[in-house]
Amino acid sequence: MAVLHGVALTLLAKYAVYHPTDQTLVVSLALAVLVGAAALWSALDAWRGLADRGRVWFISAIVAGPVAGILYVIGRAVFVDQTGVSELGGALTGGAAFSALLVLIPAGLGLFVGGRIGRSQPPGEEPRG
Repeated sequence: MAVLHGVALTLLAKYAVYHPTDQTLVVSLALAVLVGAAALWSALDAWRGLADRGRVWFISAIVAGPVAGILYVIGRAVFVDQTGVSELGGALTGGAAFSALLVLIPAGLGLFVGGRIGRSQPPGEEPRG
């Protein structure tokens, strides 16, 4: 998830360079992709019945925030405008918190929905629950 967030933020920064006044649709689509990816992936984890899936997604959100911030600064420095280390502070505080919430909230929703989706039981097994 951190790589996906870092790439999305870098692409949005690159787009902002060439289209500074027309960003609303692209930012909305990027947020929809990021939210959808976390929700779908976590729903599949819940549907498959993986053990400790809630803890895994919580830790993933905590790790994804700072790593996405670091990848964003690196990507922006290499591909967009040669950003320096001075941007790292903002990326590791506000940017990391936003990325972590952008993973945690849709993942929680996906875990809830995925756990409610019924799976067919193989013949001879009793239903769980």
